[in-house]
Amino acid sequence: MSLSFELSPEQLTVRNQARHVADEVLSQVAGAIDGLDKPEDRFYALLPIYKQLVGMGFLKGLVPDEYGGAYFDNLTFALAAEELARVDVNVPSALLGTGLGLNPIINFGTEEQKQRWLPLFCGDEPRLAAIAYTEVTGGANYDTPDPTAGIQTFAVRDGDDWVINGAKHYTTNASGWDGLGADLISVVCRTDPTLPPSESLAVIVVERGTPGVSITGMIDTMGHRATNSPRVEFTDVRVPVRNLIGQPGDGLEIVATAFSWTCSSIGAACVGRMRAAFDYAHRFTTTDHRSGPVPVIDHQNAGYMLADIKTRIEAVRYFAWKAADHFDRTGGKDRELANEIKIFASETAVQVVYDAMRLVGVDAYTNLTPIAAIMEDVLCFPVYDGGNMGVRRRNLHKLLKDPSFDALAAAENRLTTT
Repeated sequence: MSLSFELSPEQLTVRNQARHVADEVLSQVAGAIDGLDKPEDRFYALLPIYKQLVGMGFLKGLVPDEYGGAYFDNLTFALAAEELARVDVNVPSALLGTGLGLNPIINFGTEEQKQRWLPLFCGDEPRLAAIAYTEVTGGANYDTPDPTAGIQTFAVRDGDDWVINGAKHYTTNASGWDGLGADLISVVCRTDPTLPPSESLAVIVVERGTPGVSITGMIDTMGHRATNSPRVEFTDVRVPVRNLIGQPGDGLEIVATAFSWTCSSIGAACVGRMRAAFDYAHRFTTTDHRSGPVPVIDHQNAGYMLADIKTRIEAVRYFAWKAADHFDRTGGKDRELANEIKIFASETAVQVVYDAMRLVGVDAYTNLTPIAAIMEDVLCFPVYDGGNMGVRRRNLHKLLKDPSFDALAAAENRLTTT
């Protein structure tokens, strides 16, 4: 019996293709958004680049084969995410946001729902999906048992329709490419204000063009400069009853699965951004003397810091692979490694890029090097997609309190709790 980290020929092909796409296509992003002041304009400027990735099959990679896609399992998606994020984090975020929007349909939708929506994302059109999860008051307590708190976006049954009212923000991709809405938005809501989430939390799909969906603002962010973060308001949005994914109360498991799916890819994206910082710092230390007699790397403190940076990158990469593989092996039900890699990768990335900044010196705090922009990107990772404090550590805390918790299960490719 042996344990191998050798990638299959198919995985290597995806990784190499993603590396080529990053170097040849995503390298255009910086120039495309340069000088654009409004966050929506920066996002819209990604459209020609996103179209190229769609043409190369990256959007189809989100959809299972039987619905016209060419599905990437979680590990394969993570392999691609590292290479793409090494050069740009914005276009991969649009893909990730689309995957989040489709995830409830893929994992919990009926056959009719899958046949109706998934093939739309398998053609040449640069379609976008979104998940409307975060309330304007915050998303960390979406699962609180207190029905007076938590999710305050409600869907009320009216005959053969659901009528949705509420407001969300940080709804990546929700504006679409023209401000008129994504092709579909999976709305996390409650069906009864008197019932806890275990009985009322639901996910309902709202299609583009549905009256009552408004993009009322766009949040600007320090990093992820061309990632779309709109505020979306739902005012008497009427959709057919058949647009409900599962049943009221299923939303807890649907949301947990969707945000577990993202974790390994975010971990891999952290590796990509760390690689970009390391590559610059390594090149700098081997070529720059800082007016001294020898290259910076000849000084022991600099060389040791580079060694620490590289070690952390390797640790995060293989943790991301393990978490992705475990997610695949458990049918998307893993909750331990998913949350752990999100925490470990994102917080390690901040430390690694800061150490790269210390190696390069004050120039790293300016536009003379790429390090400052990389730092702006990685500072987002610990606080978005389920913040490490409000969501991810809380999820792990809950697991640790479960009487059935098995500390060795994840290492042995079993579920942590029964």
